[in-house]
Amino acid sequence: MAQLTLSDHRERPEISRHFQPKQKMGVIRADALKACRKLPDEFFSLIISSPPYNIGKNYEKKIDFESYLEDRKTVIAELVRVLKSDGSLCWQVGNYLDQGEVYPLDIYFYPVFKSLGLQLRNRIIWHFGHGLHAKKRFSGRYETLLWFTKSAQYIFNLDAVRVPSKYPGKRHYKGAKKGMPSGNPLGKNPSDFWALLQSEFDDCVWDIPNVKSNHPEKIAEHPCQFPVELVERCVLSMTCEGDWVLDPYGGVGSAAIAALKHNRRAVSIDRDELFCEITCRRIVDFYEGNLKMRPLGKPVHQPSGNEKVSQVPIDWKTEVFPI
Repeated sequence: MAQLTLSDHRERPEISRHFQPKQKMGVIRADALKACRKLPDEFFSLIISSPPYNIGKNYEKKIDFESYLEDRKTVIAELVRVLKSDGSLCWQVGNYLDQGEVYPLDIYFYPVFKSLGLQLRNRIIWHFGHGLHAKKRFSGRYETLLWFTKSAQYIFNLDAVRVPSKYPGKRHYKGAKKGMPSGNPLGKNPSDFWALLQSEFDDCVWDIPNVKSNHPEKIAEHPCQFPVELVERCVLSMTCEGDWVLDPYGGVGSAAIAALKHNRRAVSIDRDELFCEITCRRIVDFYEGNLKMRPLGKPVHQPSGNEKVSQVPIDWKTEVFPI
């Protein structure tokens, strides 16, 4: 898939610290609800965000679960208002944990979106290979992205995200098209369970590394960073060039960068001034060609077996630790 490069962009847009509909980029320091209430009706083609999970990270205050859901429902109602009639809303969440019990947030958020009239198009699995190791349950290695639309008429650019067919030589074996190629020359639909391996989306797991210490996009000040790569396929498939993208919980601006990279316009909202400053700095770095990003579709690293860390420790081969 062709990607835009720095040379495809014109000069860096002015970064407004307030919403300006005639500009290309806004980075707003504000509470999500207060900021969204000031945005115009039916304006954004894509709203994509990963809200705080109410697990006590340094950018949130943990509250009781019911209050957390009610608070988010108020914000979501505003998001539905500002979403265009043919627009999409993508809500990426993991789990809320309470005394070891898992509450899958996508299940709790689904009725909230349905009560506001949105229609679910896909429940997408984002798989990552590394994370915290659990001791009393299996270690979590995926999160979910709920893709809702406001109506039955919505933007979906399938050709922008097609992947190479596994068997492009397959042919129809009966009927009027017998003997003719059965696939699409542009590639196949990647489905809702994607693996980003070998520079493609094949095998249908969004196998996108989460942003940990050795990830090129890692910002030390943010503990739960949104990978740009995850947003890009939503931007490409659910918007057109020049459309507006909104992230109401913008963090350090990954959604905004994904939008700008593909010649969209963006608004990023976050109540943390440091995160907003980092977002502005990353946008400048992007346009100057200095922003480190994991390339879209880059193969996920697979150990060869020769690395020392991928070999069984000699300690485990002793009588004390028999394998």
